[in-house]
Amino acid sequence: MKTITVYLVRHGQTFFNKYNRMQGWSDSPLTEAGIQGAEDAAERLRHLTFTHAYSSDTTRAMRTCEIILGKNMNTTVPYHPTPLFREVFYGYFEGADSAQTWYQVGAPHGAPTFSKIVAQYGIDASKQFMHDIDPFHDAETAPQYWTRIGKGFKMLREENINGDNVLLVSHGTTIRSIVEKFGQGKFDTTVAPRNASVTKLQLTAEGITVLYYNRLDKID
Repeated sequence: MKTITVYLVRHGQTFFNKYNRMQGWSDSPLTEAGIQGAEDAAERLRHLTFTHAYSSDTTRAMRTCEIILGKNMNTTVPYHPTPLFREVFYGYFEGADSAQTWYQVGAPHGAPTFSKIVAQYGIDASKQFMHDIDPFHDAETAPQYWTRIGKGFKMLREENINGDNVLLVSHGTTIRSIVEKFGQGKFDTTVAPRNASVTKLQLTAEGITVLYYNRLDKID
């Protein structure tokens, strides 16, 4: 059975993260702390031999991935930015204040914060709640989101062979969504993955296993 190991990294801190703004398909640069976080992740990951590297095609994810690859002992890793692993699209709410947005989205359902929405309804429900309240209905629904992410995982399976180690740089809600869906309830997804943290997955033809979540310590 083919097994592919994926080191799933959240990008370094951005200015929108610092200012607590909604940041899905919209983008902002890494802060100095974000660059340092990416460099710290690079040190933790530098001993691993990656066969392929992928990231979301947002600037923040690509910059983080480039920093990590720049310190890796294997300097010839093929790198592929892709829209398939972008963050969820927040539609009308892109760039808005996060706390105010999640209050608007969740309060009608008795859950006025994102963590309470996740605890009471799950992350996929937050996507539908946002789509419903978006005046343009552009915010991504869970089925739209998982169709895109599913294509991403199909690509990883097709482009890698048994035993490969893959670097994948993506986003906070995407990582939480993956861990909630495939983590078998073993991880607390009401807690956001920290910037530049590492989550480890194993992909097989049968499915996805989450080995650990949101790690900033030594990586194995």
